[in-house]
This record gives sequence, C-alpha cells and structure tokens, in this order.
Amino acid sequence: MSIEVRDIYKQFGNFIALDNVSLEFPSGQLTALLGPSGCGKTTLLRIIAGLEYADRGTVFLEGENATSAHVRERQVGFVFQHYALFRHMSVFENVAFGLRVKPRKQRPSDAIIREKVRALLELVQLDWIADRLPAQLSGGQRQRIALARALAVEPRVLLLDEPFGALDAKVRKELRRWLRRLHDELHITSIFVTHDQEEALEVADSVVLMNRGKVEQQGAPDAVYQHPETPFVYGFLGAVNYFHGRAEAGRVRVGDTLLHAEAAPEAQRLESGVNVTAFVRPHELSIVSQDVPDPVGVAAKITRIMGFGAAARIELVGLDAGAQHFEVEMSREQLAAQGLIEGQSVRLTPSRIKVFEREANA
Repeated sequence: MSIEVRDIYKQFGNFIALDNVSLEFPSGQLTALLGPSGCGKTTLLRIIAGLEYADRGTVFLEGENATSAHVRERQVGFVFQHYALFRHMSVFENVAFGLRVKPRKQRPSDAIIREKVRALLELVQLDWIADRLPAQLSGGQRQRIALARALAVEPRVLLLDEPFGALDAKVRKELRRWLRRLHDELHITSIFVTHDQEEALEVADSVVLMNRGKVEQQGAPDAVYQHPETPFVYGFLGAVNYFHGRAEAGRVRVGDTLLHAEAAPEAQRLESGVNVTAFVRPHELSIVSQDVPDPVGVAAKITRIMGFGAAARIELVGLDAGAQHFEVEMSREQLAAQGLIEGQSVRLTPSRIKVFEREANA
C-alpha cells in the first residue's frame, strides 16, 4: 500500500515538530526516517499510524484520505522500541492477542489462530520458544516476537519506531540483516525510525533525512551518501572533516593556504570571496609532507595513529589558532609506506570535496 503525507504541520506548545512535511512512500518499499532526536521523525510516524493527529495537512493511504481515520481503520502494524509485550502472557499468546481481540464476526477460529501464530513464529525463527514468557527471552528475541505480533493482524503498513534502539551493537547488526531479509520475503510497505545512519543505509530502500521538523533530502541510500544536497546531510551521514574558508577561482582558501591545488567543480560555481565550508570524508583526505615548495593543504600535527583492522585511522589537530581536529583513513600499507609517526607535522589536502556556501550566522 502506498502512503503519502501532504503539508503535515504539528506543533506542541511553542515547539514546531513538523513544518509542512510532504513525502511519498511507494508501495512495498522499506523507508527509513533518519535524523537526530527531536527532528520530528517519530511524530510523523505516529501521525501516519493514527496515534497522533496533525494540526494541518493530509494523510493518504492507497490514494484515499485517511487523515481522520481511527487507528483501527488504517490497518497498521506498529513496533515500538521497548517491545511492549504482555509480561503475563506466553510468546504464543502475545502473538495471538491481536487476532483474539478482533470483533466476533472478524475473529478467526481457534484452529486458524493456532496455525497462523505457528507460521509467524516460524517466520521469525522462534517457534521453539512458544511457551516461554517474555522475561525468559533475550532483547533480540523479544523484538522479533513484537514484530510477529504486529504482522499477525495482516497490516497493510508496518511502522517501526527505533525497533533496535534498546539492543546492543552486535544484536542490532544481526537483527537489521534479519529485518531486511524478512521485508524481501513479505514486501509490506514499511517505515522505520532511526537515528543510526549505518542502520538506515544498510537496511532501507529509501532514506528520508529530517532536521528540525523539515525534510532535508530523500533518496536511495547510495544517492544520499554520495550526493548530499545540504550541509546537514553531509555532516550527519558518516564521519566528515570540515574546512571553513573562502572560495577563490574554483578553489578553497583556508586561512593563508589553498586547501587543494586543482580547481573543483563544487567551488567553481561560487563567486570568489564567498565564505564556504568544504566537507571531506576521512578516506578522501591525504596526508602530505609539510616540507614541499609552494605548500598546499592545511597544516596539522598527528596526535594518534590506530592501525588495527584492514584500515588505519589517523587523528590530527590543526596548527592554526582554532586547533581543529581532523581524521584520515588509509590502508595499513599506505601508513607503512609513508612512515607516519605521532607528533609529526604534516599537511592535509583532499582528493574530493563538497563545498557549500556558509550562512552569515554560521
């Protein structure tokens, strides 16, 4: 089922949670609402579910106006961060609950309920713990049971609010792979809220970046990561280095030094003298010798080298008055070949940059 929200506005007291948000969620896709705490993503999810109502705007489900529809009429499955399982009920009865409380005319027979619950527990790979109580389960198992319970009523839409937020890193990684496989099997239109960019990029078909009640960008995970449209998106998705300077004939000057030797398309469109911020990913930043003629790059000192794993991570501090911190990633072979050591003075220059004009108050 397709979902569309149009010009959604929601205010709590003086706080604007959603500021005229319009989005489309195609049928069968898994979409992530990604952003920092307080950006409006959970409020939007609850408005789609019918658990909250917008001050203004419209919600369409499969092309029909559902703005005033009760939550029961929307046929939505909702999974919360903290499971919300009934502690006194077995795993089996938790999953069966939504079926047992249906109106008598819509309620399946006990035999059908048993068969359906058994199939769902097999689907989430937990049929072997049907008789246990929630307190006897791990966090990951409880969340899978919560998902099975949401699926039991055959929802047209599945909404997940920080579904793995209460779990440790290893279990989170396992469950998001599992969720992706489950979605590929069921193809239910799904929206999940997260503040974890790795989670969103790994699991979703489409990512919606939200900030301060507005949508910053929407697109496929690779598209939003490789082609961020705003400074917020670039800074929020993955590690990044910032260089504040000014545009100069297609290049960026930081202090008295040019950041890069060759003109960059990103900087060529800007008028010389304009204040800019250049964003550079750690793997796109090179360390070069400080002792070169006509130096290019920002002067810095290596403060820490971490060479574990396949890649090395080098932390540096700028030598200007701001003492800004930077991070560089390279292969361990590159690290050995350059002979870098802690305390060494070097220069930093990018292989690729993204440049945005800086606002007057930034």
